[in-house]
Amino acid sequence: MTKSDAPGSDAPKRTPEGYFVPDVLAEGLTLVLVGTAPSRRSAAARAYYANPQNKFWRTLHAVGLTPRQLAPAEFPLLPEYGIGLTDVAKRHNGVDAALPSDAWAPGELREKLRRYSPRIVAFTSKRGASETLGLPTGRLPYGKQLMDLEGAELWVLPSTSPLGHNHFSLEPWQALADRVRELRVRENR
Repeated sequence: MTKSDAPGSDAPKRTPEGYFVPDVLAEGLTLVLVGTAPSRRSAAARAYYANPQNKFWRTLHAVGLTPRQLAPAEFPLLPEYGIGLTDVAKRHNGVDAALPSDAWAPGELREKLRRYSPRIVAFTSKRGASETLGLPTGRLPYGKQLMDLEGAELWVLPSTSPLGHNHFSLEPWQALADRVRELRVRENR
């Protein structure tokens, strides 16, 4: 039994898979957004991007990926918009720089992507992409990448975390949303 599973513990609870926040994955998704690991606040809330200072939910709405700004607790609604969510370090939480080296599970992520076959995979930070692809963050520009990941078009986006505020830019997110719309138009022809 871990500390977070102890009776009466105030520590975040885990899903049966040992995750702090469950995957939101299904077949037929246009886009899967991949984070690094839930923040402590997200783990406690059992909801993706739960820190009110995080720009994730505002950004999804601002670029038109969702028709309204969802609250973090509404994350299970994302498949209705063709969007899924997961993380590279599902069994850990906290700031990326403080995660232990064994937190990263790129093989598990790749297996999920093969299983669900989304059209686009977009990392919501360079660190998650770096850990998955085995490339330094400096070799990963924001936007669409030249390589695919498990048959999906690959994107790297600026982090919406308050810690990455100085590096945030809406433009790559908008380009991704435009690409998602383009794919949906093609699929509906």
